[in-house]
Amino acid sequence: MRLIASDLDGTIIGRDGKISDRTVRAFKDAASAGIEVVFVTGRPPRWLDPLRERIGHEGKVICSNGAVVYDLATGEVLTARALPHRNIFAARDAILHLHPTTTFAAETTTGFLLEPGFVDSGSVELLDGITPAPLEASLTEEDAVVKFLARGKEQDPDAFLAEVHAAVSHLAAVTRSAPTEALLEMAQPGINKAVTLAEYAASLRIGPQDVVAFGDMPNDIEMLQWAGSGYAMGSGHPEVIGAARYRAPSFAQDGVAQVLEARLAELEGP
Repeated sequence: MRLIASDLDGTIIGRDGKISDRTVRAFKDAASAGIEVVFVTGRPPRWLDPLRERIGHEGKVICSNGAVVYDLATGEVLTARALPHRNIFAARDAILHLHPTTTFAAETTTGFLLEPGFVDSGSVELLDGITPAPLEASLTEEDAVVKFLARGKEQDPDAFLAEVHAAVSHLAAVTRSAPTEALLEMAQPGINKAVTLAEYAASLRIGPQDVVAFGDMPNDIEMLQWAGSGYAMGSGHPEVIGAARYRAPSFAQDGVAQVLEARLAELEGP
């Protein structure tokens, strides 16, 4: 175990936005043992406060499902893979053809754009006062879109993912991380957590056999399959549990901490 790669939401961060003391201690113990730690999340850089405040992480974070590598210490976007605007609008047209009530948003390297109806009107203030507007009006040539989002109304989340993937996979990589919402996340074709994690590990001369990874949702599958020891959370999506080589205890049981504690004990020996 030379590199630990962990998802955030549903894996080490609860719906209340908190990380347990046991999990914090496990990551700090791993870092003290000289093991590289990188967090790999669908979150944008602006939503990484729990890592700073609870774990004190100052290293790199792979954000937006692999589209962004962010330096938490300097606040700098190190790399960003943007989805071409033509792909965004073509994908939107294809999705609207399937489900005309779908609404959309775009995560850029500098902020967040959302169309009317993407969030409830009472929730807009939670998005830092962003004013909803059609993407044709708000998206400029300078905006580097690292995640394009589509929110369905009444669709089953897994069925929505399968249907949209079939329609737009030539335009964008499609996945999802929201447990119960029909909310899809799209990136540049060929980009996912595993691709960027593999590049990061290679830069440290670390191979997949020395990587321990944790995740709980479909956007984690490629990463868990790439890592030599990929753990699906016991509380995770059934597809993820079926795809991963190993299973960690549930989030409520501090599953990541349990696995790390056991593996650190093995490294220390008798």
